[in-house]
Amino acid sequence: MTVEHNSADAPVVIIGAGPVGVTAALLLARRGVRSIVLERHRDVYPLPRAVATDDEVCRILQAAGVEEEFAAISRPAKGLRLLDARHRVMAEFRRFGHGPHGYPQTSMFDQPELERLLRDALARRPECELRGGAEVTAVGPDTAGPVRVTYRDDDGEHHLWAQAVLGCDGAHSLTRDAIGALWEDLRFEEHWTVVDVRTNAGVRCWEGVDQVCDPDRPATFMRVGEDRYRWEFRLRDGDEPVRELVAPWVPPSYDGDFEVVRKTRYTFRARVADRWHQGRIFLLGDAAHLTPPFIGQGLCAGLRDAYNLTWKLARVLQQGAEEGLLDTYESERKPHARHVIRLAVVMGWAMTGGQDGAAALRRSLLAAACRVPGLTELAGRDLSPPLSAGPLVRRRTRRGLVGTHCPQPWVSAGGRRTRLDDVLGDSFTVLTATDPWPSQSALAHGLGVRAVCAADLGDDGTLAAWLRAGRADAVLLRPDRVVMDIVPAGGRDFTDTAAWASLLHTTRGPHPSPRTVEKSTLRSATR
Repeated sequence: MTVEHNSADAPVVIIGAGPVGVTAALLLARRGVRSIVLERHRDVYPLPRAVATDDEVCRILQAAGVEEEFAAISRPAKGLRLLDARHRVMAEFRRFGHGPHGYPQTSMFDQPELERLLRDALARRPECELRGGAEVTAVGPDTAGPVRVTYRDDDGEHHLWAQAVLGCDGAHSLTRDAIGALWEDLRFEEHWTVVDVRTNAGVRCWEGVDQVCDPDRPATFMRVGEDRYRWEFRLRDGDEPVRELVAPWVPPSYDGDFEVVRKTRYTFRARVADRWHQGRIFLLGDAAHLTPPFIGQGLCAGLRDAYNLTWKLARVLQQGAEEGLLDTYESERKPHARHVIRLAVVMGWAMTGGQDGAAALRRSLLAAACRVPGLTELAGRDLSPPLSAGPLVRRRTRRGLVGTHCPQPWVSAGGRRTRLDDVLGDSFTVLTATDPWPSQSALAHGLGVRAVCAADLGDDGTLAAWLRAGRADAVLLRPDRVVMDIVPAGGRDFTDTAAWASLLHTTRGPHPSPRTVEKSTLRSATR
């Protein structure tokens, strides 16, 4: 039996209920957009996969409403150490304390636990519906208008008509095939064994990640939880027993509890899809990009995809913003993801030594570079680069705040301390160092965004110092807290308003030009 559903039942269909798909649904729900999530499995995949995230992604989980639950299941990590073949420390890249987004710079976690808390949050949102045991078999058409999604479950075949489809369906994505996207190979492929263990043994470790730079047997090791550990080893010919692999960390004489939760083989690849959307069919997460795990950015990249796309999609679906706003998803996220993947490839080749004749030279250069004063501290900072210039990133120089994230300090609101994003909500925001100029307030009013003075937020001076360091008197923040444009120090107005203002207008009523908005609202504000 085939069942047809009306398009009103599914404004957005999300294919895949992993962390990326469920987070996207929660972010849409926060903005009042209803979604149906289709997942072929009936329950959370029980084995661990991703184990690390950064402070930027914790901020995204805050936007999804699960930051407190995530804090309860995660543990901060100190960063990364490079070890030689004899396990002597070559360098430490420390990432301790809280980062600019207001969370630990690196956090370790168990992916099944993260998925469960995300699904629990999803169940509390009336805007979301999760359908387990639903295997998607077709997506299309991809022309303007509703998109048909076909899936099968125990009751037969069903069709949904959606205003947008988010393909969060992994490396073997049906959605990617449906839009005709192909992989761009970034030239990295290695075969590794991943071992997850639960034990109370006195495992020799530090509270971070160890990378063994041994050309004969490169390995990665990290403590994930109180009694949870992960090892990754590049494969040799043949299968080696787990206890032999982990002997440098767990004494061979130990005969207590030692549970191998998972042992599996992975092929680490570096790939980016050549296109990320067609019409309103979008690729997110592993459907759009694959990265080696050496800098722990695989899941992070997927959640950044969800954060970047959902606020734009909500603005188009609910406020009638221009369709061109959705094109900025790929133009912003694709170069960013490619940069991070290439960084992971470079780190992978440097740390593992590779398998060619230049391996010894690379290890020597790495050891020498690690002795340069200040280099390890610099390398331990935020791994996420600024967004490339475009319609929503009005960068005029290679340096500066535009394209970067606004920091998130604790601020005062209604007599209580809270995080900055909880005060700003989902709005665009004009953030000023001092009381805004009338023209800045007028522009904010005319475009339907907020104007906030940093001095009035009651933070610890973080925002004022950030503005001074960026030589800005005011910034325009997007809903994802990326700096879209600035008023340079000594200036009064955003200098390129007309170039981006049309994307922010809605179709509710006639739209005056950006210049008309500025002039008319400025007159009313200065009377």
